[in-house]
Amino acid sequence: MVGLFLAQMLMSFNVAALPVSIGGMVEDFGVPPTAVSTAIVTYGLVVAALVMVGAKIGQRVGWIVVFRVVVAAFAASALMMVLSPSVAWVIAAQAVAGACAAIIVPSLVALIAANYRGTQQATAVGSLGSARALSGVSAFLIGGTLGTFVGWRPVFLIVLALAVAVFLFSFRLHSAPGDASVDVDVVAALMIGLGVMCLTLGFNNLNGWGLLQATSDAPFDVGGLSPAPLLAVIGIVLGQAFFVWTRRRTRLGKVPLVSLSVLGSGRERSAVYAMFIVVTLEAALNFTVPLYIQIVQGRTPFDTSLAMLPFNLTVFLTATLVVRFYQRFTPRVIGVFSFTLTTAALLWLSFVVTNDWETLPTILGLVVFGIGQGALVTLVFNVLVTAAPKELAGDVGSVRGTTQNLASAVGTAVAGAMLVGILSLNVGQAVIDDVNIPDRLIAQVDLDQVNFVSNDQLRDVLSRTDASDAEVAAAVQINTDARLRALRLGLLILAGVSVVAILPALRLPSYRPGEIPESSGATS
Repeated sequence: MVGLFLAQMLMSFNVAALPVSIGGMVEDFGVPPTAVSTAIVTYGLVVAALVMVGAKIGQRVGWIVVFRVVVAAFAASALMMVLSPSVAWVIAAQAVAGACAAIIVPSLVALIAANYRGTQQATAVGSLGSARALSGVSAFLIGGTLGTFVGWRPVFLIVLALAVAVFLFSFRLHSAPGDASVDVDVVAALMIGLGVMCLTLGFNNLNGWGLLQATSDAPFDVGGLSPAPLLAVIGIVLGQAFFVWTRRRTRLGKVPLVSLSVLGSGRERSAVYAMFIVVTLEAALNFTVPLYIQIVQGRTPFDTSLAMLPFNLTVFLTATLVVRFYQRFTPRVIGVFSFTLTTAALLWLSFVVTNDWETLPTILGLVVFGIGQGALVTLVFNVLVTAAPKELAGDVGSVRGTTQNLASAVGTAVAGAMLVGILSLNVGQAVIDDVNIPDRLIAQVDLDQVNFVSNDQLRDVLSRTDASDAEVAAAVQINTDARLRALRLGLLILAGVSVVAILPALRLPSYRPGEIPESSGATS
């Protein structure tokens, strides 16, 4: 179990270390924060696109052999991060890490299903959730400290050390040998892979390429229309085609890329919907807070780690302890209550957040969100694992991996596009309404490329214009107010998404562990 726990920590620490390194990478490479978010999106995109293929490879070759190979490759990706000369290398390193995680994710589920049953299995599943949360705590705390006093690169030396430790522990793991008769459905793999890529790229570039009308940064346009929404639509169509193809292949008696029986009832589908939404919300918040603290406020990664510590510590404790409530409350009750908490927390934060993240009301909001989020991630994963037979554990792992990593990529991408888009509208309207900002100054500043910058960076830009001291002060005030309004509106929108998630939570199972579940075809 130690090896599996560390393997989950390896992946989660790598992802959690990226947001806390935003400030250092922006300064080191001289790129905007959205360029760094591309690395986060790339990791999630690659995992989501390849995890179903990874599950079949693990079944065919054997989980242990493949596990050792990809853990070694993950170590190589960490070394690439440490030695990265540009942000392009960072993105490439995360692509390699994502490809490795695409096999690690289903292998963890398969090994747990093979070795644990009943309450032990629920505890083992909970340990993966707690490992994920513990990685968030340690990444923000250790990464924030190193990022402030040493630099962001040593953070990924920890990822390298974790990969080496997991590789050594892998020699104590046991599983069934591979099955050479397992085939990989290439057509389905291409459909789901391309679908995930199109969907993620579309969402990730809504701001840069244009929400509807193509901008100058768009690689191409279709009659003036931005390619971003087109890619998102193509991704949805390919996803639907994947399900149609998989059902047809199943009817013909052929082995599908993933068995849709793991989503055979309303309970399992609701669990997937709930998982997607809660991970999307978590990713959006994990991107938003470091962005605001490091880029907007110009504070250190250590300050970021302190601000996020209450949230990450709460997620860790809740993910570990929520299994104790499984005997008293049904998944439906826990799910609805948890989404109610995340909604209330985000709504609260949208009203109380200020330029200081260390106020008691802000910390309280993060803690309440952490309780709901930690409970949900463990809960919905356990619903999927316990509902499927042992031989489909790899398929459950691939569904979990696709859902979580697609949600993480979409959450990060949408948060970046949403906040920058709102900021751009706020700044544009404020500049027009403010009589202290003359037209001659507006003509000297490119308002088509509005992004999150600190007040010091804005002063530096304005120093290269003929702006007076009063005009600089007015512009700084506009920047300060516009950023805070963008943040509050963004949190309010996320609260709206969270309240909608109560609907799928109402369809989670209504029985406790040990009770006879409803028939698999039930939708209650």
